Amino acid sequence: SGTTVGKGFQGPMKRWGFGGQPATHGVTKKHRSHGSTGQCAAPGRTFKGKKMAGRMGGVRRTVRNLRVLRVDAARNLMFLKGAMLG
Repeated sequence: SGTTVGKGFQGPMKRWGFGGQPATHGVTKKHRSHGSTGQCAAPGRTFKGKKMAGRMGGVRRTVRNLRVLRVDAARNLMFLKGAMLG
């Protein structure tokens, strides 16, 4: 496991893979926004867990299927093959 690379504050397109809005047909300065955030008067709030813009990366993740090439006990090193975090 390791810490992923921090990417700072990112919009919903990069963070969640949202498709965005069209470049024409009346859309003005909203091309990369997330769109609607909820319903109307009922329930009158945004539900927890809504995918919105925010900080991305910099979290602890476990990487599977890494191959251990060799272990150097004298220098306390482990040589891995695969996509390691960080």
